Amino acid sequence: MALFRKFFFKKPPDGLLLITDNIYVFDHCFSMKEMEEDHFEAHIRGVAAHLLDNFGDHSFMISNFGIRDEESPIYHILSEYGMTVLDYPGHYEGCPLLTMEMVHCILKSSESWLSLGQRNFLIMHCEQGCWPILAFMLAALLIYLGQYSDEQKTLDMLYKQSPVELLEMFSPLNPMPSQLRYLRYVSMRNVVPEWPPADRALTLDSVILRMVPDFHGQGGFRPIFRIYGPDPLMPTDQTPKVLFSTPKRSNVVRFYSQADELVKINLQCHVQGDVVLECINLYEDLDREDMVFRIMFNTGFIRSNILMLNRDQIDILWNTQDQFPKDFRAEASVLYQVIFSDMDATTSHITTEPVSHQEKQGLGIEEFAKVLDIFNHLDWLDGKKNTSLHIPQRKASSTSQGNIDESPADGSETFFDTKEELDFDSLSVNR
Repeated sequence: MALFRKFFFKKPPDGLLLITDNIYVFDHCFSMKEMEEDHFEAHIRGVAAHLLDNFGDHSFMISNFGIRDEESPIYHILSEYGMTVLDYPGHYEGCPLLTMEMVHCILKSSESWLSLGQRNFLIMHCEQGCWPILAFMLAALLIYLGQYSDEQKTLDMLYKQSPVELLEMFSPLNPMPSQLRYLRYVSMRNVVPEWPPADRALTLDSVILRMVPDFHGQGGFRPIFRIYGPDPLMPTDQTPKVLFSTPKRSNVVRFYSQADELVKINLQCHVQGDVVLECINLYEDLDREDMVFRIMFNTGFIRSNILMLNRDQIDILWNTQDQFPKDFRAEASVLYQVIFSDMDATTSHITTEPVSHQEKQGLGIEEFAKVLDIFNHLDWLDGKKNTSLHIPQRKASSTSQGNIDESPADGSETFFDTKEELDFDSLSVNR
């Protein structure tokens, strides 16, 4: 923490907050007040003018996280000053995270830009509502560059730079458990033979709930599930879709009480790459619903075929922790288990047909043509991973295919509170 205060003590250029050497953030990203459009443009132009006046011999690359499909306002403004602006998505299927391939691409390009010399500034910005993804990417970058090693502390201290209400305002669920999972993915790059590992094609067989939460004082809940991600049976289309949705009016939907010690719900859903799983409480009228929990994970990091998570390792609504049993967090045996099996490469149909398989517009990545001219003389892409940049597209999504012939070791994958407690050997890629 002292090191972090040392970074923040340095005098940054006007309108910017210094994170570490040559990495800055626009200071208004930490504010709960939204700027009017005219005020925003004047503010950004003022920052740009100050940078050019005081750092005329420097180069600037801006990473912007937003929710627009078109080029962002900051892109149009700063491009007039000769600054490189890259637009990125602000979420993945409602979760303030990005695909592992895109995270890798951002981290690698940022590292390469900074390695070109001390006169290269990396400035990060987020649009209104995207503060959670900016905090995550800052934490990921600090860990990737070796500035920090403890994922929890790094993410905590970044969120503490803004009012706690800012995170709750833009994210109805606490996103930190899933964000910490992805930060640990980043930390594993130095301890696994291939990073990031190839996306594995798996079948999500079932979800096991041990100790049922209590919703609305009814002594239990009525769960349904939705799963989002790219369809592994459509490898040419990596747009995330609804892969599975429990039919609300079917005999599989029932009320489970807290007297039920174990609940197993079969899903049989093919998944690959970055996946969002939602557990939802359905009201008795079979219409209204509440979110129970959400998890986001990448199949390439599932080595044991079981992802076991306690109450602190799932994204839940800010005001619902008391609805889960108190000992849910204390006992290691109180777990949410998501059970997988390797997907048969010859399978041409889904065993359990997804109830709702809708097209959803995915967010891609700002084309990198202009910045590739800067990096084309560097070998900045890891040769072990084919991370294509998809220059013809504005935004890219994961394209890597999983090794479906791989046979993982038996056991379970558990994410602990700190990186030091992780058993990396059990998570390593099998050769």
